[in-house]
Amino acid sequence: MIDAAPPAQRAFAFQAAKFAGVGFINATVDFAVFFFALTALALSLVAANVLAWMVAVSGSYVLNSLITFAAESGRRLGTRAYITFVASQVLGLLANTAMLVICAAFIPLIAAKVAAIVVGFAVNFSLARFVVFGGAQARSGSPS
Repeated sequence: MIDAAPPAQRAFAFQAAKFAGVGFINATVDFAVFFFALTALALSLVAANVLAWMVAVSGSYVLNSLITFAAESGRRLGTRAYITFVASQVLGLLANTAMLVICAAFIPLIAAKVAAIVVGFAVNFSLARFVVFGGAQARSGSPS
């Protein structure tokens, strides 16, 4: 039960839920760009995935700065924070792409893309929470 959880756990769960909501929007963008690039632009599986990631990660930075990590970011967008966010998300891209390529060999492409997004979500949330926006929180002395 989330209500019985300590405040820090409730805050973490709420933040993860906001990240997932933003992630749902970004996953929709990711899917649309991915399948457009794959079919209309005839890009390879990896190239289409990277293009989709580039578009989605930019939207993710904006939405997460303004919504999910608003307290940590001060609802401000900045070049340095954007570069840090994108750089931290590269590990998520690598995990996402590896999962996509592996799964696509065994299951339908749509299911493989879903699996890739789930793996990318776990990596990306961890990095955003503890590296990108967590560093700002640690510097300001704010609680989790």
